[in-house]
Formats: sequence, structure tokens, C-alpha cells
Amino acid sequence: MTNSLLEIKNLRTCYKSLDGLVWAVDDVSFTIEPGETLGLVGESGCGKTTIIKSIMRLLPRGAFSSGEISLKGTNLLDLSIPEMRKVRWDKISIISQSAMNALDPVYKVGDQIGEAIRTHTTATKTDAWKRAEELFALVGIDKARLNEYPHQFSGGMRQRAIIAMALALNPDVIVADEPTTALDVVVQAQILKRIRDLQKKMNSSMIMVTHDISVVAETCQKVVVMYAGKVVESGSVKDVFENPYHPYTMGLKNAFPNIKGDKFDLISIPGYPPDLADPPKGCRFADRCPFASDICFVEQPASEEVKVGHMVACHHIDSIDEIREQAKKHDTWAKLDKELA
Repeated sequence: MTNSLLEIKNLRTCYKSLDGLVWAVDDVSFTIEPGETLGLVGESGCGKTTIIKSIMRLLPRGAFSSGEISLKGTNLLDLSIPEMRKVRWDKISIISQSAMNALDPVYKVGDQIGEAIRTHTTATKTDAWKRAEELFALVGIDKARLNEYPHQFSGGMRQRAIIAMALALNPDVIVADEPTTALDVVVQAQILKRIRDLQKKMNSSMIMVTHDISVVAETCQKVVVMYAGKVVESGSVKDVFENPYHPYTMGLKNAFPNIKGDKFDLISIPGYPPDLADPPKGCRFADRCPFASDICFVEQPASEEVKVGHMVACHHIDSIDEIREQAKKHDTWAKLDKELA
């Protein structure tokens, strides 16, 4: 084990379905240092939320994980359910994707925050309420609104209330699962700025889960690019986004607008992710990759370090300069689109 705050090592998570076992996360590894923000990025269904549920031990009945999830040297997968309950909110907390669903509609918001505090500490009801007032001040909400119910809050306010709850016990790690989903761009910018400011103030580490690479570029130091349950590329945000080595990472960049530098037409990635109940034998991106060769369809690529801390799983790293140039062209992906049609 390293001295990292959180280390995920060879994590595999499986769901049981009518079609058999579905390995939604397959051999995923990454680390997070104190005060660091790591982005988990990829399209819907790539395994991002499953990783978070595995870390928090909130998987549905019948699902299971293997590997290691080490928080300060303790493997969370070895903990009993009561032991894990003590870790949640205290050592690691979550800002959920849907703030409305995360808050109980029949209890006042202040009571819900206070309950989280009192469950994990010896604080009195009065002390817990005072802490809730402090948290609301941190996230920019009038403390008087602690007496209101979730339906009386706007979407942005509900999200900030969830952030306040996540910060209640000064956790070592904060997990933000699509924290700005369904919010307009103005509120999204406010929420992201609030999260960054609070994280710096509390020196907490964070996992930012999103399908939006612009959010990762704005808020994170490191990034892990997921596809079909596997890590295809990881490293510093600067290295991965400025000099991507995996065609999927290049495809993600092509699909998002860039307000800086040269303008270009957005290019979508043709096709769909594979069925994880029956995953392909080789590289899972091969069917959608315009640079795939015979080996890509029969052999999974090993993860290689192309630069210190920059890992890539691709068979064609040696041809990276030519691939980068071709990946910028609309015709490169359009030809594949016609083949898949």
C-alpha cells in the first residue's frame, strides 16, 4: 500500500441480472492524495456511479465487489456493515446526483442535517443545529431556511443543502456524483465554485463524477477516463486533455465545445457501448474506434505508463502522433459511422 489517502486497487464490481453476471467495474485502480480532486469521466453506463457505490458500500442486494478500497490504510471492503456506517459522513461523504431524492420531503432540512451530525457524534440537538447554521452560512443559504422543507427550496438551494450535509463532519474524502446535473449553467457555475472554495478551506480530497469533461478540466487535478467498466486512460488533467493517447479520450474531446483556441465542429462518437453481460474479448472500444486493428478485437490492451503518472490502455501507442491528427477530422469518425449503420 502507498501513503495515499484513498487507494482503489484492482476493483471489480458485479451485478446479478437475468442475463447473468454483469461486471460493471472491471479491474479499476487509482489513488487520491490529501487535498486532491480526481475526476471520473465517461459516458453514461461506463461504471462511474458503480465505483462510487462500491466505495460507499451502497450497492444493491446481490451485487458484490472485490479488490481493495483503502482509506488511510483500512480496506473498506473488509469492514462490517456497522463499521462502515461509522465511516460514512465521518470519513467519507457523498454529494448525490439528485438532491430532491436525497432529502426526505417530510422532514425539515435543518433536522435532516442535525440527524447526520448527531448520529456520528455526541453533539446535543442544540449543538447540531448550531453546526447546521454554520454550514448554511458556508454554502450561502440564510440559516432561517433550516426550518423549511425540501420542496420550498429551488434546485440550486437543494444542491447546496446536500453539500452542507456532506461537509457536516469535515470528512477526509467527498464524493460528488454529478453534483450539477439538471441545473442551469449559471447555477452550475455557482455550485462548482462553492464546492472548490469549501474543499480548499477544509483541505478535503474529492472525487468528481461527471460525463462533462469541461467540469473535470475546471475542478480537478487528476482524471480517470472510464469506458465500459474499464479505465482506458488516467493521469493529470493537463497531460490527459492536452496530449490524449486513447482514441476514446480524443472522441470525448471532439464531442465538447472549446471556448479557447481554434473553433471546430463537434464530432460525436458513433455506435454504442458493449453489453457488459457479454463483453467483447478484446478492447471494449474496438467496435467504435476508427483506428482499431485485428489485435484490438482479440486481445485486451495492457495499461502502460507513457509519462510519469500518465497511464493508457491501447495497442497503438506507438502511432499516437498520426492517430491524434486523424482523430481531429470529421471524416475519420464519419466513415466508421457509415460502417456501423
